[in-house]
Amino acid sequence: MINAALFRHARHVVDYQTGEALFVVGQAGDAMYGILEGRVDLVFEERVLDTIGPGGIVGEMALVDAEPRSATAIARELTRAARVTKDEFTFLVHEHPTFALDVMGVLAERLRDANLHRSH
Repeated sequence: MINAALFRHARHVVDYQTGEALFVVGQAGDAMYGILEGRVDLVFEERVLDTIGPGGIVGEMALVDAEPRSATAIARELTRAARVTKDEFTFLVHEHPTFALDVMGVLAERLRDANLHRSH
């Protein structure tokens, strides 16, 4: 879980209606999203992989590589999210070095989950 307070001064806070996509699989990614309120489903091939609530992040891989989005993120309910660009991410890491470790922890957990689901 990410300290949601890190996003309180985000320049781009966006409200999403139930069913609205934050991003879609295959899209170019240029930002991640910190979930401030509500819940977001991560979906691949019509299957919900995970549901992320306040303090969680989605789309973080876009800040690591230039590959297209690997899943779709859909607001499960009215959701408020902080859109964090690569420059803002770099600033957050500079100001709060443990933030990078938190994001790496999320990446590692999602990779383990994906490997587990792939083997079943």
